[in-house]
Amino acid sequence: MNNPPPPQRLDHIGDVLAFVRVADAQSFTAAAEKLSLSRSAIGKCIARLEQSLGVRLFHRSTRSVSLSDDGRLFYEHAQRILSEVDNATDAMASRQQAPRGRLRIDLPVSLGRLHVMPLVRSYLRRWPDVDADISFSDDYTDLVRDGIDVAIRIGGEADSRLVRRVLAPHRLITCAAPDYLHRHGAPATIDALAQHQTLVFTHTGQPVPWRFTVQGQERQVPVAGRLRVGHTEALRDAAVAGDGIAQLGAFLVADDLRAGRLAPVLESVAGAGAPVYAVYPHRRHLSPKVRVLIDDIASAWNADPPWRPYA
Repeated sequence: MNNPPPPQRLDHIGDVLAFVRVADAQSFTAAAEKLSLSRSAIGKCIARLEQSLGVRLFHRSTRSVSLSDDGRLFYEHAQRILSEVDNATDAMASRQQAPRGRLRIDLPVSLGRLHVMPLVRSYLRRWPDVDADISFSDDYTDLVRDGIDVAIRIGGEADSRLVRRVLAPHRLITCAAPDYLHRHGAPATIDALAQHQTLVFTHTGQPVPWRFTVQGQERQVPVAGRLRVGHTEALRDAAVAGDGIAQLGAFLVADDLRAGRLAPVLESVAGAGAPVYAVYPHRRHLSPKVRVLIDDIASAWNADPPWRPYA
């Protein structure tokens, strides 16, 4: 028994377009008029496509044209193919447009003030037709509900409504001032933290546990120090002053570590940490005002974020 020849490569996207137009109109003549081609040219497109695929796509009679079973299957794929072509065309067109309009951005409080705002200000100087409305929150704002164009976040859960693009690596640093470590010594183990003054960050009024990586597994450690603060920069100030040990983002303490105002501890169990993301609602096309801002931040951070070498 002879096997049918395998389908050939499709080299003419125009044949796929002609097929979809015939299927939609159920008429070669109507499809030809829509595409400004002759009926015979449409017929050649369909014949070439059927030969490439090795199947009959239409049932034809003198009065009607209808899809075969193979034709219905291919029609579903063909629609997606043409949709992707349209998306690619529109995306290329949007890249030629200059950013303009109102841009709503949501930023984490400290990361936003220290590292994102300088880039936003530079972006606005380059694109005078953009107005920016910026909110600051360490909560995960509902971008879709609140009409936010783009947010910058450290970690967070995936959301099917949102697109996430990694901008830079990042991790948490457990650290203390050299003066504190001279007076109290450095903890040798996670359990030894119980004998130290820990400076605790609170979120929505609750202490945030510290995170470590032990034998490849994340371990969350509750901390209950005497000083509990709901602002990371104030917590960093207390650590620099020698009031205790804190666990803070590398973006916040990298300068202090480089200058020797803080020193890392428990480095053997420090985790890799969640990266910094740009997050935006899932849309068919990303507007130039959002795309250019994200590209600017990625270009500034991806190879060398300001908190190197502690990323």
